[in-house]
Amino acid sequence: MKEDYYEILGISKSATAAEIKKAYRKKALEYHPDKNPGDKKAEELFKKSAEAYEVLSNPDKKARYDQFGHAAFDGAGGFGGGGMNMDDIFSQFGDIFGGAFGGGGFSGFGGFGGGGQRRVKGSNLRIRVKMTLDEVAHGVEKKVKVRRKIQASGVTYKTCGTCGGRGQVTKITNTILGRMQTAAACTACGGSGQIIDKRPSDADAQGLKINEETVSIKIPAGVEDGMQLKVPGKGNEAPGNGIPGDLLVAIETVDHETLKREGDNLHYDLYISFPEAVLGTSKEIDAVGGKVRIKLEPGIQSGKILRLRGKGISSINGYGSGDLLVHVNVWTPKELNKEQKEFFERMDGSDNFEPKPEKSDKSFFEKVKDMFS
Repeated sequence: MKEDYYEILGISKSATAAEIKKAYRKKALEYHPDKNPGDKKAEELFKKSAEAYEVLSNPDKKARYDQFGHAAFDGAGGFGGGGMNMDDIFSQFGDIFGGAFGGGGFSGFGGFGGGGQRRVKGSNLRIRVKMTLDEVAHGVEKKVKVRRKIQASGVTYKTCGTCGGRGQVTKITNTILGRMQTAAACTACGGSGQIIDKRPSDADAQGLKINEETVSIKIPAGVEDGMQLKVPGKGNEAPGNGIPGDLLVAIETVDHETLKREGDNLHYDLYISFPEAVLGTSKEIDAVGGKVRIKLEPGIQSGKILRLRGKGISSINGYGSGDLLVHVNVWTPKELNKEQKEFFERMDGSDNFEPKPEKSDKSFFEKVKDMFS
């Protein structure tokens, strides 16, 4: 089970953005690879801290994490904020370290500092996937076609002469505070440290070409409309020895004809006739995965809510399933023939037809309260 992001950084859920950044910087400096050479445990803690900061420093990701936990990002087996490598960390959060480690770099992991070569990450791709309510309820594996850039066959690269393969150039400026050293991505190679040596005819200026491939996406049960999942490494590739970007999958849910979703619960409006309400009946209704039959007792009242436990949506956090709430509505006919009208006129005033609500018959507000409990 993955550790809580707040616990990793040693902060509370009410921590401000400044407190989150401060806590991460403290952890990052403590477990920095240059400070702990060869220490695999420190390296792992360094990555965990960066992963936690990557989520908690982003208001949208933080809100989703607070609501759904880790399942909001990696419930699909490999999606989400997890699996960050050293290049991800230093390309995204290098400024967090200031000049504590030679201009924010590190050695031994193919990153920025220590003479190592920067590895550029390819751009991310975004797609939208539509899901039915049944697919949301049980989870699904989708196969989608993606057009992504890959390195062309036969392309070769050589070390950039401008930056010497580092991917960045440094500049020293004399100021009133002394000599200041700044670093920026090399414009000659785009920060990759390499330039094209030989380029095939089907490759672009970066040595890449468009390739269409089928990607399998495992989507967990319980996802919601607008949620975004991530398939690592299935975005565009990068030139040279770069690492591929990610495929970002936006979830779009299709409305069901009769079922309405509310969190993990589902709602169904069931209309019955007056005779059915008086005499009782059984009805077949829609549910995720198929039809279910329910029994209505004689004398059932309009507004009654029947709760079918476990017939809702599976929780994305793995905490069971929601319920299917059946709202019973007794349909009152708008027109009657002469015989029907005479019958109800005879019943008007009959003691058996007078409303006699019992204490067990809940009010509208009590029913609404039960729906959300």
